[in-house]
Amino acid sequence: MTNARPSKKSSLMRLARPSKRGAGMNREERFVIFASSLGTVFEWYDFYLYATLAPFFAVLFFPPGNDTAALLSAFATYAAGFVIRPAGALVFGRIGDLVGRKYTFLITIMVMGGATFLVGLLPTFESIGWAAPFLLVTLRLVQGLALGGEYGGAVTYVAEHARPNHRGFSTSFVQTTATLGFFLALVIIGLCYVLMDADTFSELGWRIPFLFSLVLLVFSIYIRLRLNETPIFQKMKEEGKGSKAPLTESFFRYPNNKYVLLALLGATAGQGVIWYTGQFYALFFLQITMRLDFILAYALLAGALLIATPLFIFFGWLSDRIGRLKIILAGCLIASATYFPLFQALAEYVNPDLMAFQARHEIVVAADASTCSFHIFVGPWSTFSECERAQDFVSRLGVSFKKEDTPGKPVTLKIGDTRIEGWDQKAWQAAFDAAGYPSRADPAKVNWPMAVLILVTLLVYVTMVYGPIAAFLVELFPTKIRYTSMSLPYHIGNGWFGGMLPLVTTAIVAVTGNIHDGLWYPISVAVMTLIVGGFFLRETKDIDITTGSGVEISRRV
Repeated sequence: MTNARPSKKSSLMRLARPSKRGAGMNREERFVIFASSLGTVFEWYDFYLYATLAPFFAVLFFPPGNDTAALLSAFATYAAGFVIRPAGALVFGRIGDLVGRKYTFLITIMVMGGATFLVGLLPTFESIGWAAPFLLVTLRLVQGLALGGEYGGAVTYVAEHARPNHRGFSTSFVQTTATLGFFLALVIIGLCYVLMDADTFSELGWRIPFLFSLVLLVFSIYIRLRLNETPIFQKMKEEGKGSKAPLTESFFRYPNNKYVLLALLGATAGQGVIWYTGQFYALFFLQITMRLDFILAYALLAGALLIATPLFIFFGWLSDRIGRLKIILAGCLIASATYFPLFQALAEYVNPDLMAFQARHEIVVAADASTCSFHIFVGPWSTFSECERAQDFVSRLGVSFKKEDTPGKPVTLKIGDTRIEGWDQKAWQAAFDAAGYPSRADPAKVNWPMAVLILVTLLVYVTMVYGPIAAFLVELFPTKIRYTSMSLPYHIGNGWFGGMLPLVTTAIVAVTGNIHDGLWYPISVAVMTLIVGGFFLRETKDIDITTGSGVEISRRV
């Protein structure tokens, strides 16, 4: 008897053939999407564990002395993983265009999972001193390198299997993975936190989510080993049309290098800041600024994620019909116009007592400005003046304050009619307590439905800009350099513009004294993307990527 099972090559080539619009996916298509997306979920889970636990790392891996500065150093280490992502895009993108998509993103998941597991074994600053943050940063950089190669491989793999009129829909499943990975991180951390007392969690429990990544890694490798190379890449290799120098062709040959830059400024930069504002900035705002309990903040965001995640697929599907670019730019426009009122409303609904306290009292920190500088990175070289300690203290209370420059005079706190001269943390805390400062958000006074509604609204913007962007980037570049060309602008947009958002926004708030001023950063980047994308980019949804003629396509775009 002959084997009735079709060959791998014939099955994959069948995936590449167009089918009628609306026809259901076949088994191979569903497996390609499932395997690619599942592995990417686990990679994002690994990457975002650190971001989710950053407030804990501020005291575990960095020295005491200035909580805001230590938190900024934790965010800086968090950002380091994003800063290195473009390097990963270059390294693994080149391998993916030379060797193939499948083997490249198999390597990336092994590197990511191994680094994450090792974070769970790291000793803290109390045990080994400055070696702790050094090792943490090193592993964070390894994570960033791996993720720099993962995303481009996953979306390219799915897109090169998808039918021409379903690329937005098919790749949108991969677009859900970052949010699902974040959600999985929230769930695992939340379970550990609930099942342990606070001391046990701080000492040991935070390690469990990192160690659990080893289980996810083994399962992901098993699934991805069952995948085969994409039919479009196979065809290109058989015809001898592959690139011998994908980095040169991507970034040093016109017009492709022009469209790498336009893809960054006109699409991925705005998408990156909106993604991180809607999820991480919102989480840190609830937990750190609004003083909401750790678990309650996570539960709020997790609930909003569950509601909003299907919209990634909806906007991917919609982009197959009306176009990718207009949805992305509409998300940038709406987000930039509404961030300030949404976050102001979120503050009122989550901690009305804190907002009432702020309305009753004008808070001023007067000091000699020449003695007060801003520390982004904390190290053995760091020293803190009384001015810096005072501003740090008030910033951590989650209230806005005015700054007065009083050359040659001691630091002074003014709360309404109360005036305290000289920096003394106990005296300043007593002054805030006497004025009626609420140290924590009261769960009984949180307007839960409105808080969830605002968070879902923020996540709708995320789904608008993120759902269609994978298909847009895949269609913008030719097959022989697609992995390399699309990965770099994506990871600079997300890794630099987006990944630096917690650090930059925290820095802006500390400098200005206003809890909402950090929003100027994502708004300015989103407006830049709206202008560049609107004037210099065009729609890509009807491009035939099976021809491999992306350079000619770019000239038409």
